[in-house]
Amino acid sequence: MDTEYYQNHLKILKEELIVALGCTEPIAIAYAAARARDLLGAMPERCVVRSSGNIIKNVMGVTVPNSGGMRGVAIAAILGIVGGEADRELEVLEAVTEQNRAEAKRLSESNFCTCELIQNVSNLYIVIEVWGGGHQALVEIQDTHKNITRMEKDGEKIPVQIRLEHSDSSEPKGDRSLLTLRNIVEFADAVSVEDVAPILEPQIQYNMAICEEGLKNPYGAEVGRVLLDGSHEPTVGLRARAYASAGSDARMGGCALPVVINSGSGNQGITVSVPVVIYAQEYHAEQEKLLRALVVSNLVAILQKRYIGSLSAYCGVVSAACGAACGICYLLDYPYDVLCSTITNTIGTVSGMVCDGAKSSCAAKISTALQTALLGIKMSLHERSFQPGEGLVNDDVETTIRNIGRMGREGMKGTDLEILNIMLGN
Repeated sequence: MDTEYYQNHLKILKEELIVALGCTEPIAIAYAAARARDLLGAMPERCVVRSSGNIIKNVMGVTVPNSGGMRGVAIAAILGIVGGEADRELEVLEAVTEQNRAEAKRLSESNFCTCELIQNVSNLYIVIEVWGGGHQALVEIQDTHKNITRMEKDGEKIPVQIRLEHSDSSEPKGDRSLLTLRNIVEFADAVSVEDVAPILEPQIQYNMAICEEGLKNPYGAEVGRVLLDGSHEPTVGLRARAYASAGSDARMGGCALPVVINSGSGNQGITVSVPVVIYAQEYHAEQEKLLRALVVSNLVAILQKRYIGSLSAYCGVVSAACGAACGICYLLDYPYDVLCSTITNTIGTVSGMVCDGAKSSCAAKISTALQTALLGIKMSLHERSFQPGEGLVNDDVETTIRNIGRMGREGMKGTDLEILNIMLGN
């Protein structure tokens, strides 16, 4: 494979598959708040959070990790301030103590933190401003969950060096526009296992662990546990859905276990990886084959999200489930045409599922998306696929992906705004 494509695709995996603790939107708020406190150099006396509608939507209904069951934008910011460790980035709340939780609860019941919706900004946008000791500090995050784009103290801009210290972002980012289904499969065939194992093995370890936790204990709506209830010998497909759903049950329910994310989302990271692992276990696949299949699943999901965007009214687990199905096809040595038809069948069916925030129903949406994706595989194996001209389906899978992405990015803007207005009671 061409060296440029090889290095590009490897770089994308390194950038996307990172560890996060809990739902990434409240974590991003907590991270920005912890950075703002450090910049201020003292415990703040007052805090203001200004964020985009999509951030608010994805924080309102989800339990902030390590919060003891508390929810909301203010709690995420306050917990980041009183107990966050900014150098841990998306694991910023890992070391929160009971004392920190009590202090956060006390401050949340006062006028310490106010929250405001800010419009006409990117879908992922957060500004934390704090005051204390006669000083002011501000931290801004845009586009991705730890992408600090502005820092100020007492009105003076501070050079943004955080990302250079803790990542490889001093180098150019991987070019998502170079991704195609064909070269993703070629990359999976050619990549050195030594290059991808350090990226993918944590995804297997962490994401399977939180799924097992979700099956053992009652989190959220217990979608994963309900799926397996009464099934003495569940099929591999049912187990794949149940495990992935249980991981979301735990994560949306405030479980403190970390996950490896995809496209900025823990739910998408779980959905894109765990079903492939379950199928690998069922078919006794070798570790190398599993890792190559995970390369396919992750990059196919990222390919779709390139057109949709990080946050929108389009439910991202659809892209992740479609990616997982392609990973399963690769694992089982199905022909390339089957992968193409599987994508068409999946996103041609369930792409209209909306995102109305992070919450317990995400687990059920994961199950639904995976059920559709597995049906997409079965249809493909029976040489059945939706045809060009049927809705958004084109005669070329890349164009079909772009069509669906345009619908999610542009066509669902009004839907996104209306969902937010309903959630805010407007």
